[in-house]
Amino acid sequence: MSNFNQFKTIYFEECNELLAVIEENLSEIKGGDQSEDRIHAVFRAIHSIKGGAGSFGFTALIEFAHLFETVLDAFRNHRLVMAEEFCEILLRANDVLSDLVQAASTESDEMPLQLSDIRDKLKAMNIASNEGNAVISEKKAVEVKKGKTVVGSIQTTFRITFKPKPELLKSGNEPKFILGELRSMALHGDESAFSIQVNLSDLPELEALDVAVCYMWWVIDLKTENIVQRVKDAFEFVDDECDVVIDVVDETVCAEEIPVEATPLVIQKPEVVITPKEGVKDQKTKPHEEVAHSIRVELDRIDRMVNTVGEMVIKQAMLLDKAQALTNDASNTINKDLQDLTQHMRDLQEYVMAIRAQPVKTVFTRMPRLVRELSLELKKEIRIETFGENTEIDKTVIERLGEPLTHMIRNAIDHGIEKTEDRIANGKAAYGTIRLSAEHKSGRILIEIMDDGHGINRARVLQKAISQGLVSADNTLSGEDIDNLIFLPGFSTAEMVTNISGRGVGMDVVKKSIQSLGGRISIASFEGKGCRFTLTLPLTLAVLDGMIVSSGAELYIVPLVNIIESIRPNHSQISKLVGCHDILNLRNKTIPLVYLHEIFNIPNALHDPCDGIVMIVESEGGELIGLVVDELHKQQQVVIKSIEENYDPIPGISGATILGNGNVSMILDVTSLTTLGQSINDTRSSKGVHELKEER
Repeated sequence: MSNFNQFKTIYFEECNELLAVIEENLSEIKGGDQSEDRIHAVFRAIHSIKGGAGSFGFTALIEFAHLFETVLDAFRNHRLVMAEEFCEILLRANDVLSDLVQAASTESDEMPLQLSDIRDKLKAMNIASNEGNAVISEKKAVEVKKGKTVVGSIQTTFRITFKPKPELLKSGNEPKFILGELRSMALHGDESAFSIQVNLSDLPELEALDVAVCYMWWVIDLKTENIVQRVKDAFEFVDDECDVVIDVVDETVCAEEIPVEATPLVIQKPEVVITPKEGVKDQKTKPHEEVAHSIRVELDRIDRMVNTVGEMVIKQAMLLDKAQALTNDASNTINKDLQDLTQHMRDLQEYVMAIRAQPVKTVFTRMPRLVRELSLELKKEIRIETFGENTEIDKTVIERLGEPLTHMIRNAIDHGIEKTEDRIANGKAAYGTIRLSAEHKSGRILIEIMDDGHGINRARVLQKAISQGLVSADNTLSGEDIDNLIFLPGFSTAEMVTNISGRGVGMDVVKKSIQSLGGRISIASFEGKGCRFTLTLPLTLAVLDGMIVSSGAELYIVPLVNIIESIRPNHSQISKLVGCHDILNLRNKTIPLVYLHEIFNIPNALHDPCDGIVMIVESEGGELIGLVVDELHKQQQVVIKSIEENYDPIPGISGATILGNGNVSMILDVTSLTTLGQSINDTRSSKGVHELKEER
C-alpha cells in the first residue's frame, strides 16, 4: 500500500509539471505563436495526465481529459483553427483540469464550479469540428450552392504492422490501449472499417514463456477519415519500443452536402497530402536534440545531504584554523593542501546547493490563471507578461514565494489597474498589463511586479491611515513615506469586504513573509503610470557569505549582502545628540549609529566608534545605519543553523553557525538591529543615560 501511495505522489507531482506545460504553451498560442509544436506539446501533456489517471481510476479526471484531448486533436489535424475565443476556452479548460487533479489528490468528491460549462463548450467545439469536416486535401472540393456546402471528404484505408519489442511491457505500456486508440479512429457505422490479425509465430513453449515479454504482434486494417499523422500519434509514447509500418492501401473521396450554417468554422488546408502510393514508415521527423536527463529525488534526502555537506564545511574550517596555527616547516605544505581542499569543498557545496535550485517558472506559471479569473470577476481587460522564468532560486524560497506574489498581483488587479473605460478616457490602452520578472543581481534574486495602472493614490492612503489611527494628522510625510503606509498592519483602502480585498489582511503580511525569507520589499509609485514592487531575496536559506566581527570577546556574523562599507571615523565625523542616536556624518549624509555592545550587553567592548569600526549596513527597508563593532576579522561562507528550531526567536539574531574554532557564532539580523537600536535610544531618552546604565 505504501508503494501505491508513493506512485500516486509521483503522479501528482508530474501532473503539476504537465499542467504548467499546458498553461505555458496555451498562453503562447493565445499570444500568437500557433506553431504545431505548441499544440503537440499541450496534447502530449493532457494525454499523459489522462494515462496516469487511468492507472488510479480517477474517472472524472479521465473523462474530462479525454474530451480536452479530443478537441486538441481537432486542432492538430486542422479540423479547427485556433481562433482567440477558442484559446480562451482551452485556457479555462486547463483551469478545470487543474482543479480536477487537485480534487483527485485530496480524494475530494467536490467538482469544479466551471466543469459543466467548460465541458459543454468543449463538446460543442468537438461537434463543430466533425460537422465542419475542416480537414481538406488537394482532392477535396469545397463549393457553395444555394445555401448548401458540398464538401469532399477523404476516407483512407491504412494497413498497420505493429510489432512490439520485448521490453515494451516492462516499461508499463499496454498494446491493448494502442489497439483501442486505433479502433476509436475507425469510421462509425462501418463494421469492416477495423479488422485485426494477431501473429503468434514468436510465441515460445510454455516452459520458456516470460510473462514480462510481449511475443505477439499485429496487422491492422483501418478505414478512417483521419490523416496519417493522427494514426502515427497512437504510437507516440512507444515509438522507441516497437516497430511500426503504416501503409496507405486505399483512398476514396466522398461528397457530402451539409447546410452552410452547420459549418461555422474556418476551413484550413493542410500542407501535406498523402496519396495511396505513399508508404509511411515509422520514423522521427525532427532532428536529433540533446535531451536533459533527470531523476526525481525526495526533498528530505537532499536536505540531509545539504546538512552533511555543511558539517563537512565546518570541519574543514576547523582543520584550516588548526593548520594555520602550526609553526613547523610542514605547516606550509599542510596549509596548501587545505587551501585546495577548501576550494573543492566550496565547489561541492555549490553543486549540492544547485540541486535544491529550481526556476521561478514553477511559481510564475500559476499567475496567468489568477489574472484571468480576477479579470473576469472584476470585468477588466488585463494581460500578464513574465520575464526571467528560468532564474533559479532555492526550492524552500520558491515554496514560500507563491502566497506573497499572489497577494501583490491581486492588489494590482483590484486597486492598481483601472477599468477599461477609464483607461481609454485617460489615453491608455484598453487592456492593463502586469509585468512579472526575475533576475540575479549581486548574489541575490530580484523579483519585480509592475502594473501600468494609476499608481498609489497618496492622498487617499494618507487619509485612510489617519482615519484608522495608524498615523497622526500632524505628521509630515514624504511621498515615499506615504507609499510605505500600505505595509502597516491592518491597512486597507477597500470600501467594502469582497472576495478579493477588504478583510484587513494586507501588505503587512506580504512584508513579513518576505522578511522571514531573509529578503526585503520596496515600492515605487508613479502617478497615473503605475506601480512597481521589488522583492530582494537570498538565493538560498542554507548558506551565506558573511563578515566575522567582534565586540568584546564575542564574535558575530554580518551578512555580506547588508554591508555597504566599513570605516574608522574620526571625532569630527561623530555628533553626540542628547536623547537621540549618535550620528555619523559621511559624505553629506547623516547615519544613525547602533552600538552592538549595547544591543547584547557585551562587557569590555569599545564604546568609542573612533577606536573601533563603523560598518555601514542596509536594513531590509533600505535604511542605512552605522553598526559599531570592535574589529573586523575575515570574510567567510557560513552554514546557517536555525535558532527557532533549536531554541526560541532572539531579537537581532537571524540564525547561528559554527566557526572553525568550534565555537557557535550568531548571525545578525540587520533590520531587527535597527529597531532594537531605536528602542534603546527611546529608553535612554526617557530615563537618561546614567539610569539606563545602572539598570543594565
